[in-house]
Amino acid sequence: MKANKGQIERALDAPSTDIRLFLLHGPDESGSRALAERLERAMGPEAERIELDSATLKGDPARLADEAASISLFGGARHIRLTLANADDALPAVQALVEAPQAGNPVVAIAGTLRATGAFLKYALDQQAILAFASYAPEGQDADRLAAAMARDEGLRIASNDVARRLAAAAGGDRAILAQEIRKFALYLDAAPERPAELDHAAIDALGADADEGDMGRLVDAVMGGNPDRVGGELARLAAVGIEGIPLIRAVLKRALLLAQLRSDVDQGSSVDAVMASGAGKAVFWKEKATVQRQIGLWRSDRLAIALTRLLDAERAVKASGTLGAVAVESEFIAISRAAARAR
Repeated sequence: MKANKGQIERALDAPSTDIRLFLLHGPDESGSRALAERLERAMGPEAERIELDSATLKGDPARLADEAASISLFGGARHIRLTLANADDALPAVQALVEAPQAGNPVVAIAGTLRATGAFLKYALDQQAILAFASYAPEGQDADRLAAAMARDEGLRIASNDVARRLAAAAGGDRAILAQEIRKFALYLDAAPERPAELDHAAIDALGADADEGDMGRLVDAVMGGNPDRVGGELARLAAVGIEGIPLIRAVLKRALLLAQLRSDVDQGSSVDAVMASGAGKAVFWKEKATVQRQIGLWRSDRLAIALTRLLDAERAVKASGTLGAVAVESEFIAISRAAARAR
């Protein structure tokens, strides 16, 4: 059954035996993982956590129900974290869990975006023993409030609403990137909950995600702007400061989604200038407007659809196996960049 934010938070903070599976899905996987941590805190620091994934359950559908009914070797609390790279592969296992005579150990499943018409989500929403919540990246004031709250947890006092807004914008709605940036600021300012420090624009200028050293914008522009010869160098620069993998895929994915939205308006008869002056185009950061406008002209809607599919597949592959290395991610970016280059 479907839950709202308050319902899922309360349920994870005090798990009931009536709920056998907490399904956390949606495009904001960082938000889903943050919710999953609430269950972990509720179970206590000594609780045993069992890690499963959809590939494992595809080969052994009974495993999930067995683990949910098992008693910890040392008699303590036990819970299960299930990663769903392919939700349909796990459907028989989830059905077995719901239909089992007993469970006992709560299960939290983390998935990306699930099709509303897909068998897995339809089944989950129809079951009283499954509580499902879709996470979406916070926007506007919600994103600003989230940035301020996460900063407070690390001992940072936000100097102004503009600072919170800048933090949220630099992270692009990605909670994991936001958390990473806030931790960097806390270390830089020697801040902690018991030793608070003020975070202002000067600190962000010195160390922020929008500083040259950590800026992903140059990589995004190289990929979506059709400059494949620059991709390798940008990836190396970002890897040197610890930024690689999924955050990079998501940064490029965010630009591709924006271009797809803007290109759709152009395809419906609007001029590029008109699209940039209203709607989603109006929200583009002023420094990026000229670049985004140029990229709209490079990409047709059908090619953007292919690029989006490749990016989503790459992200799923990284999560599912953990073996898709820097070379494979670079290969995907170069392939997309070459597609843009051919339209120049």
